[in-house]
Amino acid sequence: MLIHLFFVLGFCCLLVHEMDAIRLKEWKILPILSRLDDRSGYLAFVSLHLPLYVVLLWGLSGGDGINRGLIVFLDAFFVVHVVLHLLFHRLLFLDRPDDRRMSALSWALVWGAGAFGAIDLLLIV
Repeated sequence: MLIHLFFVLGFCCLLVHEMDAIRLKEWKILPILSRLDDRSGYLAFVSLHLPLYVVLLWGLSGGDGINRGLIVFLDAFFVVHVVLHLLFHRLLFLDRPDDRRMSALSWALVWGAGAFGAIDLLLIV
């Protein structure tokens, strides 16, 4: 996995970003979850991450060694994820309450995942 150090750094940025996404109540920008009240949205958002993390971690550590295809997919997702945040947070949700605005750390995590993913893609493709 050291070969994919930049992937690991990007993946960790994304995981920490998802922790921060709870503080930001990001379920409110997702089509189905946005209809839920805060308690239900929180429970659904957090609950959906458990099987997602299981699938990702299992897929990355599968018995046949490193899953290169999944790494390439996730690297690309890290880059697309930056664009999604620019669209959702900067263009569509400028009127969000101050307590839900992305902090400098929040943006650093999103941009970090994208940058590390792009670097890993350049190194392996």
